[in-house]
Amino acid sequence: MDSKRQQKFARLIQKDLSEIFQKDMRSTFGNAFITITDVKVTPDLSIARTYLSFMLAADKEGLIADIREKAKHIRGILGHKIRHQARIIPDLEFYLDDTAEYAAKMDQIISQLDIPPLKEGEEIED
Repeated sequence: MDSKRQQKFARLIQKDLSEIFQKDMRSTFGNAFITITDVKVTPDLSIARTYLSFMLAADKEGLIADIREKAKHIRGILGHKIRHQARIIPDLEFYLDDTAEYAAKMDQIISQLDIPPLKEGEEIED
């Protein structure tokens, strides 16, 4: 479980990284809509594991690789934004968050199931 300090720092990083991806670097990544779904910060606040979700991106793996290559540049922009609120600027690790796609796939599978309705008085057996 994360401490309040970690949670507060993670929210700060999430907010500022979202702004960086939406405003400062939008054209850098081919106008893909990048969403920061979650940020997990280590207890010493030195590493921020950032989970990204993409919309309007044809090659998600290529895009995440491009973001990882530019991690130092993104960290520099982040450092400039939070320099008055944070003593150290964490190293950024980027991961692809595919939970929305997984949920949509599971929803599709469940909707295709053919489950016959129960007859009156019939019970489900375990």
